[in-house]
Amino acid sequence: MTERSCLSIILAAGEGTRMKSALPKVLHPIAGLPMVAHVARAAATAGGADIALVVGNGAEAVEKVVRPFAAKAQSFVQAERLGTAHAVLAAREAIARGYDDILVVFADTPLVEPASLIAARQKLTEGAAVVVMGFRTPNPTGYGRLIEKGGELVAIREERDCSPEERQIDFCNGGLMAIDGRLALKLLDAVHNGNAKGEYYLTDIVEIARELGRKVVATEVAFENVLGINNRAELAEAEAVWQGRKRREMMLAGVTMIQPETVVFSYDTEVGRDTVIEPNVFFGRGVKVDGGAIIHAFCHFEGAHIGPNAEVGPFARLRPGAELSERSKVGNFCEVKKSKVGPGAKVNHLTYVGDAVIGAKANIGAGTITCNYDGFSKFVTEIGEGAFIGSNTALVAPIRIGDNAYIASGSVLTEDVPDDALAFGRARQRNLPERGRQLRERLAAAAKK
Repeated sequence: MTERSCLSIILAAGEGTRMKSALPKVLHPIAGLPMVAHVARAAATAGGADIALVVGNGAEAVEKVVRPFAAKAQSFVQAERLGTAHAVLAAREAIARGYDDILVVFADTPLVEPASLIAARQKLTEGAAVVVMGFRTPNPTGYGRLIEKGGELVAIREERDCSPEERQIDFCNGGLMAIDGRLALKLLDAVHNGNAKGEYYLTDIVEIARELGRKVVATEVAFENVLGINNRAELAEAEAVWQGRKRREMMLAGVTMIQPETVVFSYDTEVGRDTVIEPNVFFGRGVKVDGGAIIHAFCHFEGAHIGPNAEVGPFARLRPGAELSERSKVGNFCEVKKSKVGPGAKVNHLTYVGDAVIGAKANIGAGTITCNYDGFSKFVTEIGEGAFIGSNTALVAPIRIGDNAYIASGSVLTEDVPDDALAFGRARQRNLPERGRQLRERLAAAAKK
């Protein structure tokens, strides 16, 4: 397939009014990635990285989210909405470049799989002029039926035009197509709008191609591949399908999930084999987990790297820039942001670590805070190898705690601590006999007034 050139035309000009959103429909995310970018990613993987975006509302934003997956993406504005064939022809300039294959896909079908697009392109290499992607359903009511004869597609029949026998057909039109690039403009220019709506229908090229003596076929794909998103309820349904696919992929690759239905991944999540993920874990964008890690329940990650055999949680949050080295540990109710936790280091509980570097085998006690922000700028905290930070300590950055240093619990430190030193940063304790009782009596009396 690699020797054949391919143009992917992504139809993204719909208004999406049923989403009831100021955000263009195709920019609503599935697994952290706008649905149009999912489609572009699938098309590029299938060999169609030359992408023509047919856009309307939010054209610049749509092109921006597609470019990371298809650097050659180019936008074409569809000023009027006159049907699917009219939309495809908005990309006439791109079609005219003379590609071998043309894929026509919809920006609101984020679950389309590269394998389905590759299968459709394969049919073109076998001599088909038009390939229609269809799906089977036990309840075909409302869908156009794909009428086949002798292994070829002879018609796409809308339900209202079907005979009683044809209504029993469960093979339905999914809308996505592959077209022989050498014939595309000839077929599209032959489409007319002599119908009740006065629109130019892409499905008409099936009949046009057959009249020219060209071969037209249908290829079967799973229903999810052509599932269009029109409202937020359908968006949630598509999210559930995507997550189900990803969880299965992860588990088959050697990841253990105790309750997989409670784990949420992003499109770019990477998890190494022999990792164990407990229930209710959320992976935001940009998270990589190396093999053998243990992720306890109720964690939230984004933009983080969890090293091999590290342990996280329960109830831990890793924010962008968090890097956990081999066999390090971040425990319950801890937050780590833009910090590196060295090999074997422990941040066990009730701690905030931000803009910090923690050396190997350091131990960070409960309630420790790296005070990294003065209201205007961020500063770095360095904690040396083997250092021990006592509970309820505040480290006011910029500050360096030396290797094997020991910080007494309850300290507030504003100056560097040398290697192997013991540091106190708290007031000396004083006990005043009877003053507690006197204070309590005075406050009680005041409360009665």
